[in-house]
Amino acid sequence: METMENIIPMPRIGDKAPEFKAVTTQGDINFPADYKGKWIILFSHPADFTPVCTSEFMTFAKMESEFTALNCQLVGLSVDGLYSHIAWLRTIKDKIEYKGMKNIEVKFPLIEDITMQVAKKYGMIQPGESSTKAVRAVFFIDPNGVIRAMIYYPLSTGRNFDELKRALIAMQTADKFAVATPADWRPGDDVIVPTAGSCGVAKDRMEHQDGMTCHDWFFCTKPLPKEQVME
Repeated sequence: METMENIIPMPRIGDKAPEFKAVTTQGDINFPADYKGKWIILFSHPADFTPVCTSEFMTFAKMESEFTALNCQLVGLSVDGLYSHIAWLRTIKDKIEYKGMKNIEVKFPLIEDITMQVAKKYGMIQPGESSTKAVRAVFFIDPNGVIRAMIYYPLSTGRNFDELKRALIAMQTADKFAVATPADWRPGDDVIVPTAGSCGVAKDRMEHQDGMTCHDWFFCTKPLPKEQVME
């Protein structure tokens, strides 16, 4: 039984990402220092050689270049050992075809975490779901090593990778343009200005920009072309 002294609090949005050193399928890493200046998506999966995880890794690997173009490093984790990781990823490349994806090579690092040291630091072990497998956790970490968003899924539910990419772009857009993004925002949609306050504040800030619309005193939007967002 864990005592109060052994319980590690889950990291929160705004916290510095917990540091660790680990062995991965791409060599040793010092996290997050090795990726300073980049965004990072750190994500866990329950186990190697399982079907939901296989579909997820194939999808992430297929989309890796899209995340790289967004200055984002992908880093996976499960509580399996390195040789299991290597054998599983080789099986994915050599044998698995799914939704038109085949010969998929996973090139981003997959962390070995047999001791569950990293999984526990990041609250990936949820005893109510499983005490021996990590849930499907996703951590968005910014170039300064700060946790900006977290998403947790149960073992049975595969992640929506389009949404992970959309969320990353939304956070990058908010940082770059000092705006907020409304529900279901996609690049090219109107954004909200400012991130907080009244339209009076918004108008003062945006007085030299055209196109702002105030729907009411608390809700102002402006166009932000997709080309600017994605440049």
